Amino acid sequence: MGLIVESEDNDVVLVPPTNFSMVDEGVYRSALPQPSNFGFLQTLNLRSIIYLCPEPYPEENLEFLRSQNIQLLQFGIEGKTEPFVPIPKDTIMAALRVLIDVRNHPVLIHCKSGKHRTGCLVGCVRKFQNWCLSSVFEEYQRFAGVKSRATDMRFIETFDILCLRQCLYSIIYQYHGYGSRKRRLLNREENLKKPQITSI
Repeated sequence: MGLIVESEDNDVVLVPPTNFSMVDEGVYRSALPQPSNFGFLQTLNLRSIIYLCPEPYPEENLEFLRSQNIQLLQFGIEGKTEPFVPIPKDTIMAALRVLIDVRNHPVLIHCKSGKHRTGCLVGCVRKFQNWCLSSVFEEYQRFAGVKSRATDMRFIETFDILCLRQCLYSIIYQYHGYGSRKRRLLNREENLKKPQITSI
């Protein structure tokens, strides 16, 4: 899938990363972007990237972030299935706090393949948005495909969104707009301490 943009010299094909999709207004998800995706990412005018892997970010990607003044926010979550490593609730919670803060938008969430770790984070966001569990699982499975993990879905199912709301402290978010395509989380408190930014 690609987007063709006409220019004076020649047509430019913009290629989105694998598993790319819009989650909400100003929030996107994907697999780890490749250099061939950088042109497409420029069109999103990203302010932040939430990276859910423990491995160092690729140097070529770091150079792209520097050139575009995009902040990298890394939350290292192991992606191994053997031996099984439980999803760290505290890490997901920390990533959610950053994700919900619209001052970090537009934001791209990604892990390596854009399936499991990204799917868990987005699934928790959907619960926060009051999606029914069957719809949350359907979205998770659409991206994970045959590699869907019961442990991920169990984590999403048991994730306590009340805990997230309590952790927001003085931040109040609400939906606004006209229909689901225009819904957005608003931040009414501007004195929130800035999230830790990974040095790039």
